[in-house]
Amino acid sequence: MERISESTSSVSGRACNTPEHQLKDSTCGTMTRGDGDTMKERLIKKFEDEIQALNHELKLELPKEIKRARELGDLRENAEYAAAKERQRLVEARISMLQKRVSEIALLNVDRIPSDRAGFGSTLHVIESTGEKLTFQLVMPEDADAAKGLISTTSPIGRALLGKKEGDSTTVVTPNGNRELEILKLVTIHDVAE
Repeated sequence: MERISESTSSVSGRACNTPEHQLKDSTCGTMTRGDGDTMKERLIKKFEDEIQALNHELKLELPKEIKRARELGDLRENAEYAAAKERQRLVEARISMLQKRVSEIALLNVDRIPSDRAGFGSTLHVIESTGEKLTFQLVMPEDADAAKGLISTTSPIGRALLGKKEGDSTTVVTPNGNRELEILKLVTIHDVAE
């Protein structure tokens, strides 16, 4: 379920609308100055840390497992050897995918994100046709956490909100049915940086 109440974080249970809390606690999904670059840096660091851990496994742990499995005998009937080799292929593929993603994220130009419409990093205060007020922040898929109101730009809600302005209404087609959302307030990365 991709929503969060406007006044509390479902993870921490604390109010997220006090200025002190917004600056100190990222569970609110509230942006601070320079957040577009901060989001980029956080994702790049997360991926680089995972690449480092996978490289450690690929270069140190997996060769030991493969060597140990080889010593067990006939490689054609050796399940441990097959599993270690399969894990090696998966780790190599994951490293390759992460390196590609890091280079794509590094090229993201925050200045090209619209300043008057919803885009990456924007925080949107919306109201559903049911009267429920929600707050969403549009983030990259790797940062998405619906419980915290961090919505991927590629999710149904994210796609429906992209490019919208304050006062616009949109229909979101979700697996649970259509949802009508009206944008009450829009805060872009550029608004926060001013």
